[in-house]
Order: sequence, then structure tokens, then C-alpha cells
Amino acid sequence: MEYLLVNYEQTAAVILFCIGFSTMLLNKNLFKKIIGMDIMDAGIFLFLACQGYIEGRAAPIVVDGVQDVEAYINPIPAGLVLTGIVVSVSVSALMLALIVRLYYRYHTLNLDEMIALAGKEEV
Repeated sequence: MEYLLVNYEQTAAVILFCIGFSTMLLNKNLFKKIIGMDIMDAGIFLFLACQGYIEGRAAPIVVDGVQDVEAYINPIPAGLVLTGIVVSVSVSALMLALIVRLYYRYHTLNLDEMIALAGKEEV
């Protein structure tokens, strides 16, 4: 329990991931599934950002000639988070476009109803 209180950022990241994962699993609405995936992404990005931060160190920008590695944080997790955000926004936009097409075809966002209607079309 003490570990959870000290690392509250990581605890929040895991909670966000679990909320998003359960939203994706339990909802039949496709739009809500995308929102759940975005919440999961936010949890992952928060976790990666927390892993890259080291207390007492600065961003890796050389100022006043200080080039000691111990003075700066690792920039790789921040780069991964930025890249992940770009990919996440792109995937969300593509999925929203596909949902619009599915809605025009089936007139519903409920996944079970879409599967039932698609089964009727094949016959």
C-alpha cells in the first residue's frame, strides 16, 4: 500500500488503463469502444512519461555548458510518448471514419445489431 501512495502517477496510469480496457470489453457501442481505447492510450502515455522522469534532473537541453549525463533525464520515453500520441490520433480518426461508414450502412452503432444485420444480408 505504501508503494501505491508514493508512486501515485503510476497508480493513476494503471487505473486509466483498466478503465479503458473494461470500457472496450463491456460496451457494445462502437463509439464508446474508441473512447475506451483512447483512455487506455492515455494511461500508457502517462506510465511511459512517469518512467522517463527522474527527480531533480532537467530536460535534455544543454544550458550553461553542462554536458554531464547525470544532470538530464532520458529523452527516449518522451519521444515515444509523442510518437504514440500521433499514432493514437491517426488510428482514432481512421476508426471514427469507419464507424461513420458502418452507421450509414446499418443505421446503428451497436456491434451486436450490426453482426445480426450483416448475417441477414448474406442470406
